Formats: sequence, C-alpha cells, structure tokens
Amino acid sequence: MTDQPNQLTRREKTAKIRHLLETEGETVHETVTPFNEGRYRRYAEMDDLEEYRAEARRIQKDAIDRLPELIEQVRDTVTENGGSVYLAEDAADARRHVTEIAESKGAERVVKAKSMTTEEIELNDALEAADLDVWETDLAEFVLQIAEEEPSHIASPAIHKSREEIAALFNAHFDLDEPLQTPEELTSFAREYLLDRITTADIGVSGANFIAADTGTLALITNEGNARKCLVTPDTHVAVAGVEKLIPTIADLPPFLNLIGPAGAGQDITAYVSLFRPPVDSPVADFSEPNEPAFDVGNSDRSFHLVLVDNGRMAMREDEALRETLYCIRCGACANSCANFQQVGGHAFGGETYSGGIATGWEAGVHGEESAAEFNDLCTGCSRCVDACPVNIDIPWINTVVRDRINHGADTSAFDHLVDGLTPDDEPTGIDRSKRLFGNFETLAKWGSRTAPLSNTIADVSVLRSALDRVAGVERERELPRFQRETFRAWFEARDAVEPSDTVREAVLYPDVYTNHVQVDRGKAAVRVLEALDVDVTVPDVPSSGRAPLSQGMIDTASSHARGVHAALAPDIGDGRDVVVIEPSDLAMFQGEYERLLPGDAHEPLAENSYELLEYVFGLLENGAETSALCGPDDRIAARGDIGTEIAYHSHCQQRTLGLEGHTVAVLERAGYDVVTSDVECCGMAGSFGYKSEYYDLSMAVGDVLREQFTEPETEDRTVVASGTSCLDQLDSLLERPSRHPIQVLDPGR
Repeated sequence: MTDQPNQLTRREKTAKIRHLLETEGETVHETVTPFNEGRYRRYAEMDDLEEYRAEARRIQKDAIDRLPELIEQVRDTVTENGGSVYLAEDAADARRHVTEIAESKGAERVVKAKSMTTEEIELNDALEAADLDVWETDLAEFVLQIAEEEPSHIASPAIHKSREEIAALFNAHFDLDEPLQTPEELTSFAREYLLDRITTADIGVSGANFIAADTGTLALITNEGNARKCLVTPDTHVAVAGVEKLIPTIADLPPFLNLIGPAGAGQDITAYVSLFRPPVDSPVADFSEPNEPAFDVGNSDRSFHLVLVDNGRMAMREDEALRETLYCIRCGACANSCANFQQVGGHAFGGETYSGGIATGWEAGVHGEESAAEFNDLCTGCSRCVDACPVNIDIPWINTVVRDRINHGADTSAFDHLVDGLTPDDEPTGIDRSKRLFGNFETLAKWGSRTAPLSNTIADVSVLRSALDRVAGVERERELPRFQRETFRAWFEARDAVEPSDTVREAVLYPDVYTNHVQVDRGKAAVRVLEALDVDVTVPDVPSSGRAPLSQGMIDTASSHARGVHAALAPDIGDGRDVVVIEPSDLAMFQGEYERLLPGDAHEPLAENSYELLEYVFGLLENGAETSALCGPDDRIAARGDIGTEIAYHSHCQQRTLGLEGHTVAVLERAGYDVVTSDVECCGMAGSFGYKSEYYDLSMAVGDVLREQFTEPETEDRTVVASGTSCLDQLDSLLERPSRHPIQVLDPGR
C-alpha cells in the first residue's frame, strides 16, 4: 500500500506497469531506440554542440528572467501586426477565450496542429462541448483521436502504437473499400481524409515552438506539413502557447534550430521549419467551387489570435526548483534517453499531460504535485537525461525536489507518527515507509554488520520477506544484501600497515556504505592496488554520502549527511590528500549535488579533489606508475584464477555522465585485458529502485537488454565486470556467471 492519499496502491501500480510492459513496452522501445542512437550520432558529429547548448540555455534563462517584459513587448508587436494577444490566467480561462473566438466567428469546424499546450488545457473537449467539429491533423495525434487515447510522448505522441495496431484501428473505424496495411497506404489515407477537413475548416489552431517578442514571429518546427495548412487555409488562426515559449528576438532562434532535431530524433534538422508573422498576407483560399480559382487576390481578410497561457508558469518562474522546467523546448530527449521510459512509455512515466523526465516539473507546476506523484519515482536519478537535454536542465534535481515536497505533504495521520523522533533521519512523519527504509540504508547496514551472520539468516526467512513486502514494498524475488561481520574500515584498522616504498600520492579512500558493510572485498582490493602503485592510503570514519536518502527525496537528511562528510574530509583535503571514491554515485554527489546541499562554496574543495577509483589509477599510470604492479592476464593464467583475460564491461550511468567510463576501459586494456563494453543506458537496478516490488518487473525488463548483450556469442564467455554497486547486484541476478568490480580484476593480492 502507499501512504500517499489519492494515489495508486502498490498492487495497482505493479499491475499497471506489468500491463504496459506487456502491451506497449516493445513498441515504445523499438520506436525510441533509433531516436536515442541518432542523438548520440548527431551530438558526436556536432563540433559546436556545447556552445549551442550553452547559448540556448543562456537565451532561455534571459527570456524567463525578462518574461513580464517580453509578454508586454509581444502584445504590442502582435497588435501592431494586426493580431490580438490574450494572456490566459489558467486552463479554464484559455478554453473560454478560444471558445469565444470560435463562437464570434460562427465557426463549425476547427483543425489543429500538434500542441501539447492545448492537451494541457483540454481544449478539444471544450470546443466539442460547444458543438464544434474538431480534428487533429498531426498524424500521430489523429491516430490517438480516433483511438480515444492520451499521448505517450511529449514530442512523438503515438510511440506506443505499432503500424499493425494503427492499420487495425483505421480498418475498424473507417468504412474502407480495401483494408489498409502499409505505412504508405495509412499515411495516404490520412492525408486525403484530413485534407477534406482542412479545406472546409473555419479556424486553424496551432501551438508554437518559439515566439519572437521583437517581431511577433511564430516558429513551428515539425516533421509534417499539416501545421502550415492549418495556419494558412482557414481565415482565422489561433495560436495557443505557454508564456515560456517567448524568446527576446528572432535572432535568438539559430541555436534552437541546430539543437532540436538532433536532440529529439537524431535528425540533422526537422523536415519543416516554418516562420510566420501572423496574420499572414496570403489570400484566403476558397475550396467550395472546385472548378473556380481557389484564391481571390483581393480577399486577405484574416484574423490572428495569440493566446498565451500562464496556468501556473508564472508561479514556476518564482519557484527556485521548478524554474528550470520553463527552459524546456519539449524535444523529448529526456524521455528517449531514459531506460525506464524506453520500456513503458509515457502512459506510466507521465501525468495528466506531460511525460518523461521533465514531466515531473511540468506536472507539478501546471497540474499539481499529486499528478507528479503518480510517476515521479520512475526517475531514478541516473542523470542520463542531463547529457541528452539540449539546454542542460538538471532534470534529476527537479524530480528530487518534487519528491521531497510530496514527502512533506504526506499523510501525517499514518501510524509512523508513533516513531517520530526515533528514526535516524530528518524527515516528517507520514513519509512512505519504503522511502524511509531505503533512505536509512546506512543505519540498516550498520545493524546488519553488527549482527551478521544472524542478520543474513533472518533475512532469508520467508515470513520476514513477506512482511517486508507487505509493509515496505521490498520485492520477495530480489536477493537482499549479505552483510559482512568485519567491515571494510575494521579490516583496514586491524591489518598490518603497509608502507609504500616510494610514496607518490596520499589518498583518502572513501568507505561508501556498500563497500564498508557488504562488498568489503572490493575495498580491500582497492587498498592493495593503490598501495602497489605507491599511494599512501587511509580509510576514514565518515558518514555515507547521502545518496540513499536523496534518491528517496529526503533532502534534509541528505543535507545532514553532506555536512557530515564535508566536516570529516575537510582536514584531509586541507592536508593535501586526494579523495578516492569507489562508488560512482557517491562521486556524483561530491561533484554535483553537494553544490545544492552545502552552503555557499563549501562543496568546492571536495568536488575539486575527489576522483573515481579507476580514474585515479589511470592518472597514476599516466604519471609514471608501473602497469606491472597491476594483476594482468598472464598473472591470472599463472594463478589459475576464475577471472578470464577477456572482459565484458558495463559502466555505471553516473560514471558515464561524469565522462569517466573511458578511464576504466583504458586501465584494463593497459593491463592486457581484452574489453568489450555495453552500450545500454542503465542496468535497471538503480539503487533501491530494483528492490521495490512495484518496480521489480520494470527493473528486470530494463536489465534484460543488458543480459542480452552479455549473453551474445562475443560476450557469453567473458568475465563480467561493472563499476557500480547496483550494476553488480543486477548483473548477478541476470546472469548465471558472477560479476566483479574492475578493481578486483586488477588486484595484485588476489
């Protein structure tokens, strides 16, 4: 069950995700995969990519900063051009105004280009309630209109429907002489069918990708020509757009035109880039008399109405956390790059209107946090969307903040008020029990080690597993961590100290929770490798990074952890020691989230002096350390060990975002190993995500893509290696052969 009011229960959410995996998952994955691969290709080809991204972000930030000014400027400009501007306070206000325009024109038929903002305000329902005949002319939106379904993607609304499903839909819905089968037949039919509606329409409704405040120019960036037809065929054009679509000048467009095609679908450029300064000058076409000229040159009596929609956006502008959402150009890259979205699409990973990673910000801003709560946990914070976003929005942070707000708005009447003050966190009562459990994993791990091996034995008892599932949503099928009685720090303190023969660096090896209490052997291997490379190593007594509570939206608790880590490591950093980190998600905290969790510039020393373990080893080798100090393939063969000379390697998602994957591969190859790397976005485990019962099926579906890669002929006999804790856990559940951390492969003490 869930502690949140008016939300799906765990059982209901599990059933919904399972259903979507079975009915839509395969089609969604097949559709977005080429988008994702195309984005990688195009981004790699763009020499000026980061300059474009930085400039696009600068323009968006400037526009949102100046939004009230730009609204007044575009009002004056459009009015001077001959049109009108209306600022709608909310969705109801926008619906009312557009309906009044239609009624004043005596309109009977409305044709629409694709517009997520009109979806947001539910314009179609309002127009149909006013007895207007409304038609979507975008092919995907037309398909959904016929199917009476909601969009499943912010830019490609029907990605969940296969060609066969669309053919079956058309053949069942329309009275056809011959059944439609091929893509050409389907598009040809839709084109002719919709053309009849367009040529008899009284009003054309569009959205806008961008609106230049200085000229009143609308930019429509599309892959179909229907939008142009909707704008110029009827004599009345209504453009409905969120206020965030305003940019200062038409000269600001180029960075966006260079980014939106590559980001959204891996295109060089979209098929149509249309710039209008309405009302347009072209004469109105009359199609009522087929044998007469369509254009009366003297008839250019057109009207244009720009409806700018607030609907929560101005409040988002004043909200420090949600403000960045307004930079979004709705390309869909965050959805395409998300491993969870790739498996279930926007009908699971989405709210009332918007889908994908950025949807949490939009839904919380325009529909309310309750809408975002339905899907927010599907964002695992892996950060792959940050690299994908053309305007560098920190989408995981937006999701985390909204999750935190949902936690703080939880039902405080829940029974856990009985333990208020007894839990080792700084969160309110009423928080979801699953979040509280996983957010306090450090405490669990400490008790697990203190009571091991009894704790591990008890964890296998079916009654306990059933209770964990029922009370905290811990999936029974998932193997629980096996706690070690002797922690990594205890081992380090008890061992005979090793003095490097010629110390080249001094380093603090950060003992993350898993290394300290579960994967102790990888900590030992890290010490041995570093010491073999003449590094003087210490392992301090330091809190966990706060990654676990942060992933649950427990920001106050994560901040407390960050302060503890900062206080513990600051003296070492001050003494010139490097901070070496085994777990990539902890390094991401130090170099990323700590900027938000610590005051002022307190994060900077740790961010500047922390290194991922194999990054650090790579640096040592680059600066003269001997590769022979590492355990290579010849050593393995001589020792007849269980690690082969050929490796299948999977890097951690945040390791990729930090640009550190290459260091691990380089070190392994220098040591003499033959390495093949996976190219999947995520293993599917994502920390606690894969342990939660409602997401277990999705986690395994995501992981299945990785399993397939590592059981192909080229990889099936290779030693499996992964850098992340979650990745190792997931791989062990996916494959019949064990997985290891790369430092264990290189360990000269094995």
